Amino acid sequence: MPRKRLQHLDPLMVINAYAQGIFPMADHDGTIHWYAPDPRAVLEHDNLHISRSLRATIRKGIYEIRMDTAFETVMRLCGTREPTWINESFIATYTQLHYAGLAHSVEAWKDGILVGGLYGISLRAAFMGESMYSHATDASKVCLVALVEHLKARGYLLHDTQFLTPHLQSLGVTEIPRAIYEQRLRKALQIQSTWET
Repeated sequence: MPRKRLQHLDPLMVINAYAQGIFPMADHDGTIHWYAPDPRAVLEHDNLHISRSLRATIRKGIYEIRMDTAFETVMRLCGTREPTWINESFIATYTQLHYAGLAHSVEAWKDGILVGGLYGISLRAAFMGESMYSHATDASKVCLVALVEHLKARGYLLHDTQFLTPHLQSLGVTEIPRAIYEQRLRKALQIQSTWET
């Protein structure tokens, strides 16, 4: 049976959707669906939970944190677990958005090897986290801590994580009604924060 041809994701359509609180995901056969969950999961930066062991890992400097040096690789590694919505259409589109300065990665490196990371979309004072992966203890969590520090320092008002999972909940992610999310998104989009250092 021939594989279904992957749907094309238009970068401008993706950004316009995020600006309205909507995001795409693909199912197992590549069909793209659009979501606006209610409630919506967000990370209030002051609520980020850093465990004692994670704090120790950060203090020891086990990982070198870099940003935007291996965006496509981070996406591909996030897409290696099953099931995943990250197919070649997503990789191509979000990599285009990365080169346009709208999609970013935070990476954990150890001895020159990429061992963890996360990526997402940045629109003015809103950051939409997409996915994370870890091939070493606490690597993705260290990236999240670095991301939160980065966003706080630049005045970001909204950190969207889309859906609540037990893993995200353990890190301090909570849920808010979609109507409240949309209000906060509109406010964040009126403020010109910049990702760049």
